[in-house]
Amino acid sequence: MTHPTLIRRDSRSPLLPQVLELASAGIPVLPLRAGKLPFGNCLGCTDNRCSGRPNMKHAGPCQCPRPCHGWAAATTDPTVLASGPWAAAWQQAAAVAYHPAGAGVTVVDLDNADAIAWARETLTPTRAVATTRGEHWIYRGTMQSANGVRPGVDIKSSMAYARWLGHGTGAMAPLPAPVRALVVKAPTAIRPVRCTVFAPVGGGQCPHRSPAFLERGIAMAEQRITEARSAVHATVYRTFLAVLSVHGRCGCLTGAHIARLFTAAQAKGESARHCTDAWANARTSLGM
Repeated sequence: MTHPTLIRRDSRSPLLPQVLELASAGIPVLPLRAGKLPFGNCLGCTDNRCSGRPNMKHAGPCQCPRPCHGWAAATTDPTVLASGPWAAAWQQAAAVAYHPAGAGVTVVDLDNADAIAWARETLTPTRAVATTRGEHWIYRGTMQSANGVRPGVDIKSSMAYARWLGHGTGAMAPLPAPVRALVVKAPTAIRPVRCTVFAPVGGGQCPHRSPAFLERGIAMAEQRITEARSAVHATVYRTFLAVLSVHGRCGCLTGAHIARLFTAAQAKGESARHCTDAWANARTSLGM
């Protein structure tokens, strides 16, 4: 008797040979259903039941045996791709997608003629793939993904997926600086922070070691926030939590110290409201 999770060779998806060819070339692939959308999370992974892998926000490959979590489901494992739930998904799939960063590339998605004209005037020529309405320009190298970096232009690389539309034409160029610059936000002026959040009363020395211990801890917390390259929201919260766990019940943590942390967070693009909420949530987590 045939195992129910195995698909007979004569019933395999017509997409599967292409899928396995791409995987063998080191291109992580995933199925798309109608509308160019990935398959939804399985019941075992809904509502974060899969322990921290919700809705494409984690930074590593999905461990679910099904094609869940969008870009993070992409894989090059032929055994996974050709059997079980994946084989069933390919039978229902309308197209093939891939994770650009997993393949070591960045896709500049040019959605219309104006965007293509801009790219031809501005960017280094590279491999081009025709799309329904425009072109994908593919560069060697990876970066942060972002949508709407300019009219008709999206960047697809890390933590994103792109539809596979063929190998394209032209030599693939290294990722140029003007493409990276598209996702760099211009610095904004930081207003002086007014702290209206909780700060323990007191003013004596830190009972753990010395005042220098607190100063070093605040400086390290500022540095941790400043050096965050991704997941800034989470980094700010975790940093606030770490500071409060050590100094939250001391008499030495003042509004001036909290203002330094808030200023560092706002310099990374966080709003004052988010800083206040993150601080309050950290206090609640610690039972303060």
